[in-house]
Amino acid sequence: MQITCWGSRGSIPVSGNSYLRYGGDTTCLEIRAASGEIIIVDAGTGIRRLGNRLIEEPQRLYHFIITHAHWDHLMGFPFFKPLYEVDAVFKMHRCPFPKKFVENMITRIMTPPNFPVRYSALKAEISYEQACPTAFSIGTVTVEPIPLSHPNMGSGYRFTENGKTFVFLTDNELGYTHPGGRSFGEYVRFCADADLLFHDAEYTPAEYDRQILWGHSAYTEALDLALAAGVRRFGLFHHNQERSDAQVDEIVQDCRRIVAERNTHLDCFGVGADMVFTL
Repeated sequence: MQITCWGSRGSIPVSGNSYLRYGGDTTCLEIRAASGEIIIVDAGTGIRRLGNRLIEEPQRLYHFIITHAHWDHLMGFPFFKPLYEVDAVFKMHRCPFPKKFVENMITRIMTPPNFPVRYSALKAEISYEQACPTAFSIGTVTVEPIPLSHPNMGSGYRFTENGKTFVFLTDNELGYTHPGGRSFGEYVRFCADADLLFHDAEYTPAEYDRQILWGHSAYTEALDLALAAGVRRFGLFHHNQERSDAQVDEIVQDCRRIVAERNTHLDCFGVGADMVFTL
């Protein structure tokens, strides 16, 4: 299983010299299964660059999984070039919402006056898979969802292949349980022994005190989760739109200091665009 990050920024894309190393694009991950499937998680602005690469490859089948319906995780969808290719096939998994919510969510993005090209004008074949309240498989990858603690709800995911596990929990507030969310202990169990964890770490503790209920975590709480779950590598994700590369570095260094003080061996880092992880 190979995971590529195409965007790890939160809320809104940013640009400029202060955001070169971690990138300014919003959430988009690409997961390549050993069996060849391409799994795309979220359609933030990072999906534009992913599409530019995929259009040059012969593979034309794409599996889509969405964490939730907030704009920063969907705004790049109309700019994904394979949508306009007649031989492209999209399988849109209905996580985290049952019935037709995912269809409505996607079509609304491309409904005037939101976008000049209508959803009905797309050339690709798009189908919607059944809802996934329990674990399901995409090729050799097993996908297990868990509800996020976030306004308007959503899903995090545990991806497992050949005994290796990647957990993705963006937009998850550990300091407050939103309707439908889970307790800290339940997230610990969900992440237990993962080889790689990306978790929302948008705020410093001081910032979080002013942003409670906004649906995001302080990096110290995300670190506590990683340590309690015994994960091997922990990536801080959903960087605040105002957070410069240097400031993300400071947060990473503080996490590493805490890890050293607790005499553990957790590998802690900030997730940046174009980072590739092989499990």
